[in-house]
Amino acid sequence: MDAMDTTGARDMMPSDGGIRLVAFDGDDTLWRSQDYFDRAQEDYERIVGAYVDLADARVLERLYDIEKTNLAWFGYGVKGMTLSMIEAAVAITGQRISAADVHRIVQLAKDLLRHPVELLPGIREAVEAIAAEHEVVLITKGDLFHQEAKVRDSGLAGLFHRIEIVSEKDDPTYARLLEEFGIAPAQFVMVGNSLRSDIAPVLRLGGWGVHMPYHTTWSHEREADVAAFAARMRVSEDPRGLPAAVAAIAAEAARLAASAAA
Repeated sequence: MDAMDTTGARDMMPSDGGIRLVAFDGDDTLWRSQDYFDRAQEDYERIVGAYVDLADARVLERLYDIEKTNLAWFGYGVKGMTLSMIEAAVAITGQRISAADVHRIVQLAKDLLRHPVELLPGIREAVEAIAAEHEVVLITKGDLFHQEAKVRDSGLAGLFHRIEIVSEKDDPTYARLLEEFGIAPAQFVMVGNSLRSDIAPVLRLGGWGVHMPYHTTWSHEREADVAAFAARMRVSEDPRGLPAAVAAIAAEAARLAASAAA
């Protein structure tokens, strides 16, 4: 179920560039996340590796297939990942995995839920700079309780006009949010690390995107082809480049709006 937390009641500030709203992703855009999942994955592989040969690529492919299939049942986040890990471990080991090792997998999940929120260097300054020019919101997906805790512990909540925690980031979700925001896609910019979830759906709707690649990304989140929409996307290698990327989009949006009005 989608959840929303509002932070402040200001009207969306007007923008000279045709851009009225800039949205930020949370995980691996504002704060580190995938690093912790990667470490848990390594620990998981050591547990399962006591039963099967991990040199057989089909083992990890099977885990990924189970995780991908289970997204429709469990959604994103630590809890869904853990249930998939347990299901895969039972299947991969032919039900030989011990109760003690299943418990170790559950402990991996608890450790993930307890990890601290570590902001990416320079991200606070980048959000503040963009917020000085445009209204900003946070759109993040995953387990509701865990995402709420991350937002709270990040210290960034006060910068955002609205905070949206959604179960999926796809075309219908963004279309619904844009309708709630009362803006056209061409007035919207999404900033994030995931091409699949943060960038591609917004571009397909006619919006703009700033892709800020993270050094490690779950393979499922890299599954997107945005080549057809390259004109409406910018790339920033780190937070320091985000204000300039958004400014470039705002200038181009203003030019297009002026041309359409002429």
